[in-house]
Amino acid sequence: MVVGSNPTRSTTTTTTTIILVLQMQTMENIRKDLRKAADPKKAVLLQGFFKTGPGQYGEGDVFLGVMVPESRKIAKKYRSDATLQDINALLESKIHEERLVALLILMQKYSSGTEEEKQEIAKFYIRNLSMVNNWDLVDLTAPNILGAHLAYSGRSLLYKLAGSSNVWERRIAIVATLHFIRNDDFSDTLKIVEMLLGDSHDLIHKAAGWMLREVGKRDPAAVQAFLDSHCTAMPRTMLRYAIERLPEKKRRFYMMRKT
Repeated sequence: MVVGSNPTRSTTTTTTTIILVLQMQTMENIRKDLRKAADPKKAVLLQGFFKTGPGQYGEGDVFLGVMVPESRKIAKKYRSDATLQDINALLESKIHEERLVALLILMQKYSSGTEEEKQEIAKFYIRNLSMVNNWDLVDLTAPNILGAHLAYSGRSLLYKLAGSSNVWERRIAIVATLHFIRNDDFSDTLKIVEMLLGDSHDLIHKAAGWMLREVGKRDPAAVQAFLDSHCTAMPRTMLRYAIERLPEKKRRFYMMRKT
């Protein structure tokens, strides 16, 4: 042994290096699996479906052409090995499916985690909201991570997001309330939809109408009372989504009031 050397420090450095190498391997293996599952023809279709052209809501998003069921399989395969550092690196990718798999892993970790782990994952999710930046990423994760996290705590963050200039943050705010709806808690959904009545973005109209429809499945009277008060102020797309499951006579009634 070299005089003055510290065997403990050397062992620690070696262990840290091994951990870093394993983390890089996990991330690279995820990327390799995604590229094996890639389909260039589907990538072209997805680029159009998710509006990735100049000036569109998904501008700059790049697709490999991996379908969601395959992405779920890859997420399941690596959910135990992937660390938050791996997930963070994948979230920074321009590749849509890399961000999707990262968020699916995060969602799975949240679902199976201890209370302490869930708190850490929720905070990580909130710090990385800027990477939850297309509607599928929002819809898959906002209720199951952010909504679940806020179910039994203060929900002021949702109102802050609902007032954001960023369309994805506004969509996260309303779609996160799906978790509350599933637990027969509708008040925040109705309040946030009311905040969004004047929103100009079609993706918000659809999401808000969808949440109203979900409320209506559980409490028809509550959603009809909301519609009676607000249907004339609602964007047409929002109203159509909200009334989709109502009897035809009711649907005609609300659409006529809108016109």
